[in-house]
Amino acid sequence: MASTGNVSNVHPLFDLNVIGEGLVFTDSLPELDAALTTHRAAVIQAPPGTGKTTLVPPAVANHLARTGDSSGTGTDAGTPPGRIIVTQPRRVAARAAAHRLTQLTGTKLGDYIGYTVRGDSHTSAATIIEFVTPGILVRRLLADPMADGTAAIILDEVHERHLETDLLLALTGETQQVRDDLTIIAMSATVDAPTFARLLASDGTENDRVTGGAGTDLGGVEPVPHISSATALHPLTVTYAPHTGDRIGPRGVETSFLNHIATTALAAHREALAINPDTDALVFAPGAREVDHITQQLRASATDIDVLPLHGQLPAKQQDHAIRGREPGGKPRIIVSTTLAESSLTVPGVHLVIDSGLTREPRRDATRGMSGLVTVSASQASAEQRAGRAARLGPGTAIRCYSERTHAAAPAHITPEITTADLTETTLTLAAWGAPRGHNLRWINPPPAAALNDAEKTLHALNAIDSEGRITDHGRTLAAIPLNPRWAHALVDNAARYSAEDVAAVIAVATGEQRIPGANLPDAIRHQQRNPHRPTQRETHRLTRLAHKHAGAGEGAGEAPEHANAAELAGIVTATAWPDRIAKHMGEGVYLLASGTRAALPPDATFGRPEWLAIADVTRAHGHAAAGTGAIIRAAAPLTTAEATEAAGNLAGATTRITITPNGTISARSIEAIGAIELRATPTKPNPAQAAEALAEHLTSHGLNALTFNTNATALRNRLAFLHHHIGDPWPAMDEHHLAASVTEWLGPELNDVAHGASLNSIDLTEPLRRLLPWPEAANLDELAPARMTLPSGNTAAIKYPDASEYGDGDGVSDDAVSEGETSAEETSAEEISTAQTQAESPQPVVAAKLQETFGWTETPRLAGGRAPVLFHLLSPAGRPLAVTSDLHSFFTGPYADVRAEMRGRYPKHPWPEDPLTAQPTHLTNRKLREK
Repeated sequence: MASTGNVSNVHPLFDLNVIGEGLVFTDSLPELDAALTTHRAAVIQAPPGTGKTTLVPPAVANHLARTGDSSGTGTDAGTPPGRIIVTQPRRVAARAAAHRLTQLTGTKLGDYIGYTVRGDSHTSAATIIEFVTPGILVRRLLADPMADGTAAIILDEVHERHLETDLLLALTGETQQVRDDLTIIAMSATVDAPTFARLLASDGTENDRVTGGAGTDLGGVEPVPHISSATALHPLTVTYAPHTGDRIGPRGVETSFLNHIATTALAAHREALAINPDTDALVFAPGAREVDHITQQLRASATDIDVLPLHGQLPAKQQDHAIRGREPGGKPRIIVSTTLAESSLTVPGVHLVIDSGLTREPRRDATRGMSGLVTVSASQASAEQRAGRAARLGPGTAIRCYSERTHAAAPAHITPEITTADLTETTLTLAAWGAPRGHNLRWINPPPAAALNDAEKTLHALNAIDSEGRITDHGRTLAAIPLNPRWAHALVDNAARYSAEDVAAVIAVATGEQRIPGANLPDAIRHQQRNPHRPTQRETHRLTRLAHKHAGAGEGAGEAPEHANAAELAGIVTATAWPDRIAKHMGEGVYLLASGTRAALPPDATFGRPEWLAIADVTRAHGHAAAGTGAIIRAAAPLTTAEATEAAGNLAGATTRITITPNGTISARSIEAIGAIELRATPTKPNPAQAAEALAEHLTSHGLNALTFNTNATALRNRLAFLHHHIGDPWPAMDEHHLAASVTEWLGPELNDVAHGASLNSIDLTEPLRRLLPWPEAANLDELAPARMTLPSGNTAAIKYPDASEYGDGDGVSDDAVSEGETSAEETSAEEISTAQTQAESPQPVVAAKLQETFGWTETPRLAGGRAPVLFHLLSPAGRPLAVTSDLHSFFTGPYADVRAEMRGRYPKHPWPEDPLTAQPTHLTNRKLREK
């Protein structure tokens, strides 16, 4: 393993010359060594195939061995001060990287180089480099936030933006702040690398946190070293072979499209073999189901070709066999893979790639309360990664089974999972870390607030966090189990009452990637149990061990286990995990979920139409298959009414449900329900408190349309809104949001009548609104916002105030109000308030008056203590509009002359003086003025 041929002057642990032979990244090793000499972090950008995954871990080990033990624990020179942990986004990639490095170093797996993935580990006390999946490292950090015994953490393939990798960037960043001897390296295959370089330079404070992806300005924070490597690609030819029909239909990827992929792959591979008999092909499909379909089609058509599937549900031996090169004298190979082979694996012999252009991405549907994997178009960046697989080892060809137009319309980059996925597990991890909601952690994209809110509601219902978002003891138990917290809760809760192995078998099948035939979860469990080589056997054993370890934390601990067949437990276990997905049959195969969502059984459902279901998987769908509900049930198990009620927990109970009828009365029913599912309902009378709460909710969601504002109430509301806008407190806001929130304050007495059957439409809201008047300021209402204005003629005119809705949400004082620190309008003359302040863009009170009645007004009247000028609609003697102005002086000394010239001939009986500023204001004609 050792050699002197290295940048180190100390005998190195690993011979990088041997390991890096033929790898492009070898040229970047001196730059990496220099970066690690001056910094605790670095970012490496190297395209697939350059050898970064193979070379960087031993190079880091050599560097740390040469520089000695900076932690002061007395480690001998020539040995790293701790283990080098390398994350790979997929288990097969972690295993493959470890195997590859042991081959190149001539060592035994589990000695100097090892790996740990879910359910499988090969390490020892001597292990220096360990490849792990991100989830493994997350749980290690939760158990040991200081990462004792770890000298460096290398996060590979960060550009793929998996949720757990983003989370690790945040967690390791905080660990590094208290571990000045911990080295962090992020490795990326794309140009996003500069963003990660800035992120690793930040300390997580508000001033320098990356939150906008590539190109975000960190306000002067100097990035950590960014090491780039040249591409290793050989010449690549990209062609298009589009399908004539749709790729995705109402029930998922169209079978005709999958057949097109298989046909295209076989024809292209035979053509390539005629030129180069050593050519193997790699076909990309979005998911395990599509991989299996294409594999079957190819095997049926080509017995002379070795067709190998590659996806996450396969046993490790099958995965490893698929990514190994062709055996000497072996058949040509076609590997049909999910995105698993997109960037983190090099499959020997591949010179041809066939791309479906589709991928699976997590999506959270907040409206329907659903989360899951959705088939979407792969990004352009992913398409480039896939095509590049063909040219890693020599000239290659990539065929895209879609059009150039479709490729151009695809998103440019991968969608970060953190922006679209369900965050329940992430939120629990953050609570266990001691950073609820991820506060003060550094993020490329911070977790969306709405997704965090939904996750916290779920975790609080599971008793995993308290009302402040802090983790509970039960939450720590769930965080220690590598499962979605809902399923982890179901595991520990039910394993305390039933056979742990049976409970584990249910969860293993329900959480697998394979689609459940006929949506029948119990049948799928029976089928797995009859299969001695069932794919879920390893997962069942793993979950059983976890259940035995943690079941004591579940409710009912200490009770004798009840033995039941796993298939019979499917409904109970599923309902415990997803009580909001307990569903009742509403007819025609449509079910109402406790969450309020409707979903339909698929046409091929095989368990009839049971009254109650516990739904393990439900996804969005359109068309006939979803029976118009917008969602289709993919996996479920029948329940009895008693089981549904028990599993529902807090969702089951009695409540009073109140509605506002179209005629304005309040209708109440006493409901026994499971969430949105009504079991029994009887009419009842609401009390005033219930009526107030119901009305407040109705006003918040539907606005004030449930109330009838007569002329007087509308005028008062508008006057108060005007004062709040221009003066602010203590004058109350009159917008819908504030009135709905304070309904019990101003409408309380009337609600008692409504609770006893009176209609909301019969209430005169004028007096209730007066209850909101501030005292003693209310005495100034008629001075600050009078209902009528006295004109110079002696007559009065009504003041029309802007509608309350025109002011927006009612918060704050308008921009044209006197600013804080200035003298108030009551203490200044109108001349001292600048025109810029008074000519407000906000709505103005309006007075309509005949022009002659305003003669002598040298300045425009102002309301709200001088803050707001009145907008005058000046009328002709016949009441027709002549001019609109909020500056009477400017009007009378300017445009009035043109109005006078035009109107004096039309209305000769009325006065049109040359100087209206000194003329007598009047509503009379010239004749009556003379008679007077």
